[in-house]
Amino acid sequence: MPKRKPPIHRDEPLPDAETHSEGFRHTREATRGALVEDYVELIADLIDDGNEARQVDIAARLGVSQPTVAKMLARLCEDGLVSRRPYRGVFLTEAGSKIAQDIRARHQTVEAFLRWLGVSAETARIDAEGMEHHVSAETLKAFRRTMQREG
Repeated sequence: MPKRKPPIHRDEPLPDAETHSEGFRHTREATRGALVEDYVELIADLIDDGNEARQVDIAARLGVSQPTVAKMLARLCEDGLVSRRPYRGVFLTEAGSKIAQDIRARHQTVEAFLRWLGVSAETARIDAEGMEHHVSAETLKAFRRTMQREG
């Protein structure tokens, strides 16, 4: 007979169902938006680096197939975040540029906070890549405030 793990003791009771479900809803929404944000951020990075954002480069940097990228680029075009020109790269629209700026700022704050905590540069960069999509504006503000206060 397998041993049962002891129950986890909480300092606080579970929140009511509506409050509890809000956290899960937020996470699902962030997860859905994360892929769009990753593409838009990468396209901005490629363009800012002085290159065209080409489908082949996006696929290589995200580690996915070109058909996968083509499908996402079609969605981003439909959503008004990118534009494409025949035989040219992908370009961000004004709305796409705004998302890229916002996600880049979130990424930089999360990465800086992790580095401030003593996390190595490489690990902070990798961890920030996932966390940036899920962190709230309130938490980002707290990260910045803490780093400024503690110097």
